[in-house]
Amino acid sequence: MLPAYIQIHDRLRDEIDKGEWRIGSRLPSERDLADDFGVSRMTMRQAIGLLVDEGLLERRRGSGTYVVGSQVRETMRVTTSFTEIVKSQGRTPSSRLISYERVHPNEQEVKNLGITAHSYIIRMERVRYADQMPVVFEVAAIPEKFIKNMDKESITSHFFQTLGDNGYQIGKSQQTIYAQLASQQVAEYLEIQQGDAILGLRQMTYFTDGQAFEFVKSQYVADRFEFYLENN
Repeated sequence: MLPAYIQIHDRLRDEIDKGEWRIGSRLPSERDLADDFGVSRMTMRQAIGLLVDEGLLERRRGSGTYVVGSQVRETMRVTTSFTEIVKSQGRTPSSRLISYERVHPNEQEVKNLGITAHSYIIRMERVRYADQMPVVFEVAAIPEKFIKNMDKESITSHFFQTLGDNGYQIGKSQQTIYAQLASQQVAEYLEIQQGDAILGLRQMTYFTDGQAFEFVKSQYVADRFEFYLENN
């Protein structure tokens, strides 16, 4: 069973997406919500915090917590790596590894990957390039159990191909696209200005047996990459 704060997060997010909480409306206090859900204030604070991180709620000092948005979702049916996309357009892909570490997962990673907080993941940060032009900064989280016998170079350079070479079959992906502004650090990585508009993407990718093996948060330069959706 999912932790209580994640269940509350999912219920509130569903209500926001359905319009039961209108944009601009103020939520009841965390104390009142905790009483309504029959949980502690700490549990409610965790649930609200996830929704704030996702850009659906905003905490305003001295005023309360407000609904600030909801995302329009579109299903993208083909799971394709960045490397494959760039190559298909006759351009040369490359990447620069910013960090690569073995750590315990954070709350979002626990929820999305279906793992425990005490397990280990490999979290890597990369800047991805097309013809030496920075296009996207991404943070990928991968459960360690799937890649224990794979070397770092193979994981960071051609991860999907390495999975296939090791007998894994890649299945569907789920993607959420949203707008945001570039932070100072991300702007430096992508060679743009702080505050420039960028496209955010959260992606979950699964094996054909339904196991989640990768959770990625990406930030694309808006005028260097576009998403094209085609429904059959």
